[in-house]
Amino acid sequence: MEEEKKPVTPEQITEADTDSGVTKESFMEESKFHYEKQDVSNEREAEKADEHYSADNIQVLEGLEAVRKRPGMYIGTTGTAGLHHLVWEIVDNAIDEALAGYCDKIIVTINKDNSVSVSDNGRGVPVDIVPKSGLSGVETAFTILHAGGKFGEGGGYKVSGGLHGVGASVVNALSKWCEVVVNKEGGKYFIRFEDGGKIIDHLKRVGDTEERGTTVTFLPDPDIFVENTIFNYETIKNHLRQMAFLNGGVSIVIVDDRPETPVSETFLYEGGIREYVKFINVNKLPVNNDVIYCQGAEEVTLLDGTKERIYGEVALQWTDAYSSDGVYSFCNNITTKEGGTHVEGFNRALTNTINSYARERKLIDDKTPNYTNDDCREGLTCVISVKHPNPQYEGQTKTKLGNSEVRKIVANLVSDQLYTYLMEHPEEAKKIIEKVKTAGKARLAAQAARESIRKTVLGITTLPGKLADCSSKEPSECELFIVEGNSAGGSAKTGRDRHTQAILPLRGKILNVEKAREERIFKNGEIGNMITAIGAGIRENFDIEKIRYHKIVIMTDADVDGDHIRILLLTFFYRFMKPLIDNGNVYIAQPPLYKIDFKGKSYYAYNDDQLETLKKALKLKSGYPFQRYKGLGEMDAQQLWETTMDPKVRKMIRITVDDAAKADMAFTDLMGEEVEPRKDFISKNARFVKNLDI
Repeated sequence: MEEEKKPVTPEQITEADTDSGVTKESFMEESKFHYEKQDVSNEREAEKADEHYSADNIQVLEGLEAVRKRPGMYIGTTGTAGLHHLVWEIVDNAIDEALAGYCDKIIVTINKDNSVSVSDNGRGVPVDIVPKSGLSGVETAFTILHAGGKFGEGGGYKVSGGLHGVGASVVNALSKWCEVVVNKEGGKYFIRFEDGGKIIDHLKRVGDTEERGTTVTFLPDPDIFVENTIFNYETIKNHLRQMAFLNGGVSIVIVDDRPETPVSETFLYEGGIREYVKFINVNKLPVNNDVIYCQGAEEVTLLDGTKERIYGEVALQWTDAYSSDGVYSFCNNITTKEGGTHVEGFNRALTNTINSYARERKLIDDKTPNYTNDDCREGLTCVISVKHPNPQYEGQTKTKLGNSEVRKIVANLVSDQLYTYLMEHPEEAKKIIEKVKTAGKARLAAQAARESIRKTVLGITTLPGKLADCSSKEPSECELFIVEGNSAGGSAKTGRDRHTQAILPLRGKILNVEKAREERIFKNGEIGNMITAIGAGIRENFDIEKIRYHKIVIMTDADVDGDHIRILLLTFFYRFMKPLIDNGNVYIAQPPLYKIDFKGKSYYAYNDDQLETLKKALKLKSGYPFQRYKGLGEMDAQQLWETTMDPKVRKMIRITVDDAAKADMAFTDLMGEEVEPRKDFISKNARFVKNLDI
């Protein structure tokens, strides 16, 4: 029989708790709820929804009219990210069928005409009439906003990612055309919508079938997605692979029919998030060979007397890396980039469990203070996934889980099961504690360096002498150009718009923060200058509201050294100022590669294709001379302004991260200690390199 644990009082909350983001107020808040442990031996069966999924499960909340007028309200943007969000919405519906316990295979096909088809073998969208709308379940779900089986009372789903109920209708509204095929209860049903969701003919039974499930095919409307309507295979593939990791046992297939030889990949991970951790750590040296897995479910009685069953699972493994940013969290398969109560619960349990075990086993002496949460998280890769029937989100981007009852559930399951693992695997536990201990020593060594720059770098008492600042104090119109070399920096300072453009020259290559501990990083002059100039702090102290420039532009030469400096800077921003990238504040300038002087005018080309097009347009004879720029320093101030800095004509790339885990792997592979991943990358991509400057 399990020993009953005595309740903890607010007065007993430790420093380790508060270090993990737990306060007396949050403790009292979660203490209002009643928790009852649940069996998780067959979790999918426990989450299974009603097999009888009919029109009675469909609830109508409001109409659809505004979607085409203001698509950004529903998909964030009509750019490339919004285009792919259409796929995510339909895939989420298929995943929700898997969560409900009735789907184990999903196929996503990019068709030759760039339409996308998403098929699942779930129960099929209801085809009978919804009383409130007078339409079939298919027509209701695809033409009325906030209509679906995911609002609790209908019983269509216990847990779902698409809780807003806008997915199918929004995709339909933003498509040139959309077709839905439903195989359900022996019949095959078909309907087609055109021009933003207009019903061509009502749902019809077109045949008999023994299959079941739903296939949705849609073509994005170019009148809405004016920037781009071409789907990116890699973007969709990475997202589907993540969904397969988060839903162990569900097979997800991606097919691209556009190439002459179609491409297809299948993702199926029986180990679920355990395999996700292994995937992220594939090119890292593990500290503990096992991926530690914790799972549990509890039924919570809320203040109004209603009961909710909440399930959580956590997979974790330490590596030799120095970063403490390796925690990836999800709720109902939705990425919670800003963390939330599930991450707070994990942090609390991780810190307390590591310290308790270390002291009990005499791996830490009585005089040594507790390890902090950052110590415990250094080199840790962790995936946290919770399933909640009624998630509440906070934060500016609604990606922070706010349900206070989740904090205790995750904390309990990690505390119990991580401690059990450490007790049962003493050798592995010793390695983990040694890793944490080393991180603690490094933290103390870095603390002095932190304090020495806090008043100057983080406090921003004086700006770097090398910085040529702009006169405007309005961050939204200000740009900081980080320029390679003093020569290019001089041209940039002379040619810039002094009102809105600031210039910070770099001397050589900055420190590779992927390989260096913090004490070295903080002592690096170039890094200190960037921290001071940007003015928002670093890591946990970084405040996006305090940035002095809304555009941080990396401007380097178009050669090998320039590429290296660029990746060094991106590594620094990703590890120490990640909100800059999340918020879309980091850009890469695109200086031209070629210049042609013809009849008294200068013409510029940014790549080889543009050069050939320019030669044909000017009708130049073979052998006509042109200049290839090897560095920014070869341009005078006027040329640099005209080609690279003038907002009216310049070309810049905005840096974004669609998949944090993939980005983490990329930085580890390219900038980490292991050589083999870099060799593999070079081998695979060498054939794409042109004009290599060696």
